[in-house]
Amino acid sequence: MLTTRYVTGAPNWLDLGTPDIDGASTFYGSLFGWQFQSGPPEAGGYGMFQLGGRTAAGGMRTTPEQGPPSWTVYFQTPDADATAKAAEQAHGTVLMQPMDVMDQGRVAILADQAGVSFGIWQPAANKGLDVVQEQGSLCWLELYTPDLPAAAGFYHALFGWETTAVTFAGGTYTTVHPQGTEADAMFGGIVPLEDSPGKATSGTWLPYFEVPDTDAAVSTAQNGGGTVRLPATDLADVGRIAELADPYGARFAVIKSAPPQQQG
Repeated sequence: MLTTRYVTGAPNWLDLGTPDIDGASTFYGSLFGWQFQSGPPEAGGYGMFQLGGRTAAGGMRTTPEQGPPSWTVYFQTPDADATAKAAEQAHGTVLMQPMDVMDQGRVAILADQAGVSFGIWQPAANKGLDVVQEQGSLCWLELYTPDLPAAAGFYHALFGWETTAVTFAGGTYTTVHPQGTEADAMFGGIVPLEDSPGKATSGTWLPYFEVPDTDAAVSTAQNGGGTVRLPATDLADVGRIAELADPYGARFAVIKSAPPQQQG
């Protein structure tokens, strides 16, 4: 599971790029209870989505030239420059070269071997998100990819991620966890593109946010101008999920997780 005890390769940040940060703040405020707090002038319009005074995500206004509205997930690295070089050596791409963000940390935007973009964050003053795994915060990630083995190999080369095959009634699900941790430290899954529940047509990283009621979250999202890509669906022993898009097209999912299994 996700924690804020960040280790190399663990997701430690995510942010939203949107053409309308005020509209997005209203949408996600209604959905998750977030409040947007603008950063200092030198942050260039970047700010924080706060959940009860704790940072649950970042966000800023972006232009069409910067790409479509989307969520970007970041993974911890002790050396952003070395990780960027390793991505190129593993047949990935550096979309934004490593750069310092004031005294907060060092960031870069990369793409994996299939062209799926993601970020890396080398923490300094900003160690990462303040809250995960709670209602209204990030609780899971899924990578939709056209080539699961190639994706697993790429991220293993980059971060040392380890994988576990979890069996279920319809087949197997590949989970990932940081190098040197147990399988219960898993924070995401890798899904072949043809099996993506939201009918994805291109590879992407999809963030999941915990909610108290999936159906109510779907209704709130629709009332706020969002769209439903996958209706609320029960997954045995996992929870009730739905895939959504905000009013500007940024994709994400919500889940009311099933209670932990009791060990007999």
